[in-house]
Amino acid sequence: MSLDGFIADENDGIDELFGWFGNGDIEVPTANPQFSFRVTEASAGHLEPLISGRVGALICGRRVFDIAGGWGGTHPAGSPVFVVSHTVPNGWPRPDSRTTFYTDPMAALEAARVEAGERDIVVATPSITQQFLDAGVLDAISVSLIPVLLGRGIRFFDHLAKTPVRLGDPVVTEGKSVTHLRYAVIR
Repeated sequence: MSLDGFIADENDGIDELFGWFGNGDIEVPTANPQFSFRVTEASAGHLEPLISGRVGALICGRRVFDIAGGWGGTHPAGSPVFVVSHTVPNGWPRPDSRTTFYTDPMAALEAARVEAGERDIVVATPSITQQFLDAGVLDAISVSLIPVLLGRGIRFFDHLAKTPVRLGDPVVTEGKSVTHLRYAVIR
């Protein structure tokens, strides 16, 4: 997220925000061979839960899914992906992918909980994150804060209906050109 709260520019561009995935000496392979990162030691530690099997499910919206090209059928975390969408894209679902589609975010969350068991569930889209915050079902928020001001674009927390949302003290990991922040959501 940019310092002024955007997770993409007004054209869905993320180049200014994802440079830290290639600015270090530590190679971080993922479950998808198309995606390998070179990050600093600190950022590698931040990514460790994503690539270690601790993520049991990922929930995203159709927009993120389409922009990422469905991650070629395998998300870098290697976990099943639960896409919230009113329509299923052509060619999906695929037998070579653990991607499923749901019209209701809460139904996607319930299915993700069953799949994940005791492992983490990651929500990787702003609108669903906001809906889950409003519903009181998120345990934590993780933000990789980038030292750039985009000025406009897609905000991470633009349409929260139930505010204030109180957060615990941050766990801070300083990377190169990124500060990783993790907050517990206080209920």
